Amino acid sequence: MAAMESFDNIYLDLSKESGKCRFAETGFGWRPSGGGDTFTLDHTNIGGAQWSRASKGYEVKILHRNSGVVQLDGFQQDDFETLSKVFKNWYSTNLETKEHALRGWNWGKGEFGKAELAFNVQNRPAFEIPYSEVSNTNLAGKNEVAVEFSLPAADDAGTNGALGGARSKGKKAGAGKDQLVELRFYIPGVTTKKETLENGEEANSDAEDEEEQNAATLFYDTLMEKAEIGEVAGDTFATFLDVLHLTPRGRFDIDMYETSFRLRGKTYDYKIQYEAIKKFMVLPKPDELHFMICIGLDPPLRQGQTRYPFLVMQFKKDEEVTIDLNMTDELLNGKYEGKLLPHYEQPLHQVVTQVFRGLAGKKVNQPAKDFSRQVRIHHQQFGIKCSIKASEGFLYCLEKAFMFVPKPATYISFEQTASITFSRVGGAVSASRTFDITIHLKGGAGESQFSNINREEQKPLEEFFKIKGLRVKNEMDEDTSILAAALGDPDMASSDEEVVAARADRGSADEDEESIDEDFQTDSESDVAEEYDSAHESSGSGSEDEEEVASGQEERPKKKVKTED
Repeated sequence: MAAMESFDNIYLDLSKESGKCRFAETGFGWRPSGGGDTFTLDHTNIGGAQWSRASKGYEVKILHRNSGVVQLDGFQQDDFETLSKVFKNWYSTNLETKEHALRGWNWGKGEFGKAELAFNVQNRPAFEIPYSEVSNTNLAGKNEVAVEFSLPAADDAGTNGALGGARSKGKKAGAGKDQLVELRFYIPGVTTKKETLENGEEANSDAEDEEEQNAATLFYDTLMEKAEIGEVAGDTFATFLDVLHLTPRGRFDIDMYETSFRLRGKTYDYKIQYEAIKKFMVLPKPDELHFMICIGLDPPLRQGQTRYPFLVMQFKKDEEVTIDLNMTDELLNGKYEGKLLPHYEQPLHQVVTQVFRGLAGKKVNQPAKDFSRQVRIHHQQFGIKCSIKASEGFLYCLEKAFMFVPKPATYISFEQTASITFSRVGGAVSASRTFDITIHLKGGAGESQFSNINREEQKPLEEFFKIKGLRVKNEMDEDTSILAAALGDPDMASSDEEVVAARADRGSADEDEESIDEDFQTDSESDVAEEYDSAHESSGSGSEDEEEVASGQEERPKKKVKTED
């Protein structure tokens, strides 16, 4: 047998570009045909190999000894015999043949392997999910488990030129134009932990005596452990318990790790990388009792079909906390020197802000100082109470953007703003106390309207927009000038009816104020009987009793007839 075996037109890990694959006694290597970095794997790290049909011919799947999967696609059927000898003689492992299930059934058995989760139909794999591709998992229901996959970064063009478009750990699924982002398993019934152990692993006595549990819960716990989601991902530097979240709604425990943080709730868990944090804002609530922390995420947080581009947390202003970071002195004085302290004894919202800033390295934004000086003249509040459609919230003016919280959390930067329009919409009564502002975006990207703003906020907003150099159009002044000109017209003043017509049309309300309805009597029932009343008779015939009563009363004055000119 030759000292080396080479194969052309082989694709590595769903790569866009093919390359040359070479096997030797020391391991194997792959290099893209267009030039670039070479991917290598030492023979001591090869734990197993599988041969199966794939999209570009036949695939060799190499399982690492620790964890991880390498996929090589593009082999011919005639290459099987050569590759079998390579793996048997050089790597002391057999190249197993795997036949995929082609029945199209969506029910089967989930088996947890060393490096991937396999969904088998009649003992044949329908598909496999490498643990490295799983970014998060949640119990979506009593018998339902949701599995979320890693998303490519916003600036990811879809290929890695250094390796011909091959993906690194946790990003293989992002190689195509369309990407599967979530998969749900329905797992009915109950089982024991012993039954979930694979390949006849010995279970301890506690596991054997364990009572039956919900199968979906055990599936979820096993996947959390295998995919290294949660505590097993590393040491927890700090934990904040039972933090109220306005978006998404609920209470979550926050676990802070070195490269990510985790939200643990009763129903949903989220694992979020610090790289995904794009904005961090601390916003004082107008009630002067709470602070809100708003975190902008890209890619956004996903919960089923719902996306949350912002996390909004709420803290009590006077809630104190004492915490010691679970971090070695070497790490604290090295990587995080000047960023974190070993001990905190401050209000909770300040501690959360400082820990996030130290671990994530993000700038903290607060309401603009220019706007703060303006609003202090009227009230000691930074947030402006308003609404987007039917959702009430608070609008904050930051140094470089607007931020509306809590729901729907909306961020508009000044750079995207083309113009701002002041207007009043609604009846004559409400218009005198409130107004609206509409922010028009550049390039015809749309607009956002914030309604029912107190009239006291108009002057501070106008002065703040002037300081920031934003283009403002005030339709309120135009409406006022038009009305003043109309009322000052001598022709309109000569006619009382036209002056009345200039007021808002209130229907029959004016008529009710001008005359008293003399037919209405509080001490008697209505003179007119309804159709379902036993006293009801046709209008064409009247009873003698009615005529006698009518003759004994004074004649009622006739109603005024309103005529139109």
